[in-house]
Amino acid sequence: MTTPRERIEGDLKAALKAGEKERVSTLRLLIAAIDNERIRTGETVDEDAFLKLVQKAIRQRRESVEQYRKGGREELAAREEREAEILEAYLPPPADEAEIEAAIRELVAAQGLSGPAGIGPVMKEMLARFSGRADGGTINQIARRVLAGGD
Repeated sequence: MTTPRERIEGDLKAALKAGEKERVSTLRLLIAAIDNERIRTGETVDEDAFLKLVQKAIRQRRESVEQYRKGGREELAAREEREAEILEAYLPPPADEAEIEAAIRELVAAQGLSGPAGIGPVMKEMLARFSGRADGGTINQIARRVLAGGD
């Protein structure tokens, strides 16, 4: 099985051969982030850590898009959006709300959770289960609705 870094390096070689400059620079930045994480932790970057790195890089680019648009720099915002799209290809397919809601309902029933006190355990379990496939805000919104007894 290949490591995330090896997978990115293979994609980088293909992008170099194809002359895709923007993809090359984005993948090089991702490799640098992987290397920095490996140095910081002293361990090889596993799949979970890789997903977190990719999510962080996407989040940073989305924030940059917002700032560039506020500053009237549409060309830079467009570039950041394209880089985010390149990075999104490394995330697993997102979970749909019905799948998340079903998992939350199952957990709530199994543990007898209810009301605002149930948010903590639900969030902990669901963030682990849907890591890289759903954001915390969506999970929190669905969890609150389910715990409040709403449909």
